[in-house]
Amino acid sequence: MLDPEIILMGYQRGFFPMGDERDGEVYWHRPQLRAIIPLDAVRIPKSVRKEQARGLMRTTINEAFSTVILRCSQRDQTWITHEIIDAYTELHTMGFAHSVETWIGDELVGGLYGVAINAAFFGESMFSLRSNASKVAFARLVDHLIDTHFALLDTQYINDFTASLGAIEISDDEYMDRLQSALACADVSFS
Repeated sequence: MLDPEIILMGYQRGFFPMGDERDGEVYWHRPQLRAIIPLDAVRIPKSVRKEQARGLMRTTINEAFSTVILRCSQRDQTWITHEIIDAYTELHTMGFAHSVETWIGDELVGGLYGVAINAAFFGESMFSLRSNASKVAFARLVDHLIDTHFALLDTQYINDFTASLGAIEISDDEYMDRLQSALACADVSFS
């Protein structure tokens, strides 16, 4: 069993776990180039802001964590193993793992989840069943992080999608400096 307390200690030291669906093992990662999205340089597409303004998609926070993490795991290839799901569900119960959900009516159409420790948010995964649904959840996350004075949005690895939202890569040394600064903000809370 992947211990939630160990996961929290790992994040605080720059590591994060990923499962391997082939062998079921969980491996710890700490890339030399770390992807973050500076909160003052986030790029939310205009189409997403228009979608938000239309009001057809509504967002919630922490209303369907278990469903969000399960949907994030339902891909052809996934690092979100059953052990990861169980551990992060426990982290959610402990108040560290959080989800943002996007709904159309009563249908969950997108979302994301991650872990918050003090002023650091570690984004884990997203899913989308409708166009822009995960981006709407991401926009709500960013607004929430800014409103609650978060200092770090960690996306771990960069890809085309996160780069389009403003992700950059920084060195491990710079990442650790930013991480320690964010962790020192003990008065910041996701809630």
